[in-house]
Amino acid sequence: MNKETAIKRQIRQNIFDGIELEEAYFGGRLDDVAFLARLYDLTSMPSYDNRYSNAAEDIWQHCLNNDDWDRNWVFSDARFRLLDCPDSSFLAFLSEMLHPLVRPDREDQEKLAAHMNDQLRLVGWELVEAEKIAGRAKYIPQQIGRFHSKITRAYSAADVLSSNWMQTEISRIQDAVDRDPALAIGTAKDLVESCCKAILEQIGVSVGKTDDLPTLTKKLCKELGLVPDGIPSAARGADTIKVILSNLTAITKGIAELRGLYGSGHGRDGKHVGLEPRHARLAASAAIAFVDFATETYLKKKTN
Repeated sequence: MNKETAIKRQIRQNIFDGIELEEAYFGGRLDDVAFLARLYDLTSMPSYDNRYSNAAEDIWQHCLNNDDWDRNWVFSDARFRLLDCPDSSFLAFLSEMLHPLVRPDREDQEKLAAHMNDQLRLVGWELVEAEKIAGRAKYIPQQIGRFHSKITRAYSAADVLSSNWMQTEISRIQDAVDRDPALAIGTAKDLVESCCKAILEQIGVSVGKTDDLPTLTKKLCKELGLVPDGIPSAARGADTIKVILSNLTAITKGIAELRGLYGSGHGRDGKHVGLEPRHARLAASAAIAFVDFATETYLKKKTN
């Protein structure tokens, strides 16, 4: 695949279909000509109407003077090639759709961004808040690194456990890890807790209302077993395996403590200094490692 068009045609079409299903208009509060002129030199583009000399006049006639084109006609217009243009051009178009001047309503902006990101993340891209204009968010495209593959593993675990709540927590971590590290850290702790409860409930182990995260992880590790079946205690490396897997409870304890110190859910004094996105990724990665391992172990025991 051409590296300039890694965002496949189907992904682009899915984004446009979703916009149509939401009955959203690409130009937001701007008219067709005003929006497109922010991205393209319309006067240098051809007209499809032989009465006019360029695209600016053509679009004005059919979208403003008259109203005989579809609401989101631009998605399939060959002049703009949005289904097969370079990724940079496609992402610029989506980012402009979210620009605060185009879409000033915060809820409307976030809803549209979430829909776009659901598809873009499948190919390693997302639109993130980069700055504020008059207090409103401006979005820019950003490639997703290795953290994305970990998020994908977490989603797979949530699917296995049929946990809609885990899905919500994973999405919250993904959305907050860069813009709100405290929220991501707090949610990483919640994700591990939800995973423990989901597995324990499915294997018929009672969960007390007062069970905290260390208690839940100890219960889960006991039920799942620290050493895989078939490895005798005398086997070479068995002690090492026990130490590594027993540290799972230490990981979750550390996440809980980190959440208490830096995560969301607690008031702070004026001298408090928060952590950075890299710390949030560390906490989230540790949480996902636990969730991934616990879910795979649960599946193995379930099928045996």
